[in-house]
Amino acid sequence: MNFKDYIRIIPDFPQPGIRFKDITTLINNGPVYCAVIDALKQAVADKQIDLIAGPEARGFIVGAPLAVALGVGFVPIRKSGKLPGEVVEADYDLEYGKDKLAIHKDAIQPGQRVLIADDLLATGGTIATTLNLIDQLGGQVIGAAFLIELGYLDGRSKLGDLDIFSLMTY
Repeated sequence: MNFKDYIRIIPDFPQPGIRFKDITTLINNGPVYCAVIDALKQAVADKQIDLIAGPEARGFIVGAPLAVALGVGFVPIRKSGKLPGEVVEADYDLEYGKDKLAIHKDAIQPGQRVLIADDLLATGGTIATTLNLIDQLGGQVIGAAFLIELGYLDGRSKLGDLDIFSLMTY
């Protein structure tokens, strides 16, 4: 199955010159959504994963069903101020400023093997920040899985030697 057939391209969103990759046309098709999660599951099945971490918000759409498929727990990485209780935070740069991501202090135990899952690898900033948060808690990031990678933005270069799997590359 060619998953790209189910991705809607929206020109000039959110600004002129950007060709936005809209996954809503994929995830609203039940059999295709299931096939995507199954393909990701097959790609990472040998990784001995304890937890999957997904950054807000589309990382939840990919990470939570993948965690269920693999029979492991899911850790949400949220924007600052969205999680109750004690958190660890890390800053990251946006095209238009800065933001913060947060994780519960007790979400990952030292030594747990964590796979990061998200819809898109673009510049790598959000994923690098997610790596930072997991490292602060003593987790061992064993890889990252994405629906889409925008290869022309070279996000991989910010992630060192991290094992990365992408279903689709543009």
